[in-house]
Amino acid sequence: MHLLFSRTWARALFPILFAMLLGASSLLHAATRHTTVTAPDGVVLAVQESGNPAGPAIVLIHGLLGSHMNWDAQRASPALQGYRLISYDLRGHGRSSQPRDAKAYSEGRRWADDLALVIAATGAHKPVLVGWSLGGVVISNYLAAHGDSRIGGAVYVDGVIELGHPEQIAPHPAIYRDLNAGDLATRLDAQRAFLALCFATRPNQATFERLLGAAAMASWDMQASVFALDVPLGGLAQSQVPIMLLYGARDALVNTSAAIARARQVNPRATQLVYAESGHAPFTEEPERFSRDLARFVDAAATRAAQD
Repeated sequence: MHLLFSRTWARALFPILFAMLLGASSLLHAATRHTTVTAPDGVVLAVQESGNPAGPAIVLIHGLLGSHMNWDAQRASPALQGYRLISYDLRGHGRSSQPRDAKAYSEGRRWADDLALVIAATGAHKPVLVGWSLGGVVISNYLAAHGDSRIGGAVYVDGVIELGHPEQIAPHPAIYRDLNAGDLATRLDAQRAFLALCFATRPNQATFERLLGAAAMASWDMQASVFALDVPLGGLAQSQVPIMLLYGARDALVNTSAAIARARQVNPRATQLVYAESGHAPFTEEPERFSRDLARFVDAAATRAAQD
């Protein structure tokens, strides 16, 4: 009788528990606010906001073939619930526009102005910029074009410091060639191989497949033009706000030691933090550690900004 009673209650409680879990998931999704802004050249950028609207602002900038979904672990992290988290899909990525003009992707000023527009449109006060991989190039272009007066700091997460420098970028010529193949199957296989190289510790299959889907959405014109993107370093060199270089020691796409050395040569004030067990995406591979380290950096930057 006891076993029958337990089974009966289990059958009764299961749909209730499932509904509660479904409701919690819906609340998390609903808590993210989705808006758009339009760049001067007509590109519509998809913007996302979550977290505490009154908290210190963080602008999360994804990398090549990514989207705002790259930062899902940070949105869910208990360590970052007190912060205002702002992300956007880079031009040619995710739900943002995909212009056909090569100059829309090869001119760094456009990427810089996109970021400036997101900061202005959201009213983010002295945000900390967090740029992953290609996102580091966006930050460098922003600093060169707009300076650091409107931001509180910047974090280069396995950021690309310079393009076209083989000592900084790990050689994968076949993959980069096939990312621009005319044949769809070849291109999709290259995207899968590229994404796999992002992780020393691969995420679960559902997450990997979701990220692969976002990669497949990326503009072909962007992929053909982005490697001609200019990366001026004058703004990084002159920046007085806190800069942190956070890299994975097992990065298979960016040469960690060379990239950090070059960034610190440009700006000796930059600090560094290396995760021994992470690859190119420490925010996915060690998400809670990353979120705690980011929170500490943002708090220190906010304290410094308040004293200026």
